[in-house]
Amino acid sequence: MIFINVKYQVKPEETATFLDKLEEYTKACRAEEGCLFFEWYRSTERENEFLLVEMYRDSEAGEKHVNYPHFQAGLDTMRPLVAETPEIISKEIEGEGWGPMGELAD
Repeated sequence: MIFINVKYQVKPEETATFLDKLEEYTKACRAEEGCLFFEWYRSTERENEFLLVEMYRDSEAGEKHVNYPHFQAGLDTMRPLVAETPEIISKEIEGEGWGPMGELAD
């Protein structure tokens, strides 16, 4: 699996509408065959920070993701909204996706 986290620092004037402006991109990414999940989160400590957590079935699905036309369109939409270059972590990992957290399992 390919596990990706991207941290976005959004311009203050774009924060309220950031996710709305990316709705079409988000829906298209979630509909990709190899996408296991594609979720946005907003920081509770940094008002203008958003985190994208995404996972793809394998490296082939990850490669297809960045080559879809909607990926480039999403980047074009994001470019004027962000205050700085986003930070990314992208790793190939073992497993099937989410699993139970043993420390809190019943």
